[in-house]
Amino acid sequence: MDLSKILSVTGKGGLFKLLSHNKTSFIVESLTDGKRFPVFPNDGVATLDNISIFTEDDDVSLQSVLLSIYKKENGAQSTVNVSDNNALKAYFAEVLPNYDRERVYVSNMKKVVLWYNQLVEKQLIDDKEEEKAEN
Repeated sequence: MDLSKILSVTGKGGLFKLLSHNKTSFIVESLTDGKRFPVFPNDGVATLDNISIFTEDDDVSLQSVLLSIYKKENGAQSTVNVSDNNALKAYFAEVLPNYDRERVYVSNMKKVVLWYNQLVEKQLIDDKEEEKAEN
């Protein structure tokens, strides 16, 4: 999974695939509905490969967390109820036991699970990536 081409844009739900860019903007395509539009650096654009999760030790890359969820779910979408805060915290503790409980909020956990489900739906996570991460 190449998370360097998958973007999160502040204020816009879901994930976006980077299609092209120039000095002043990025052209993205929504993974949800396929619509294309420009976004600008001041819109709060982050590539998923630059996101990490706070732990009690070193921060862990989002890719590692996504692969941990993938392994737990055997490649299927997560069925955890993202509206149930306690269930979400328990689920996150299973996939990342040493996450920092003071700095990782339920809203962060919800995003990770929703992003994971979207990436699995679009077949952007697979076993080959898990094997590469382990080696």
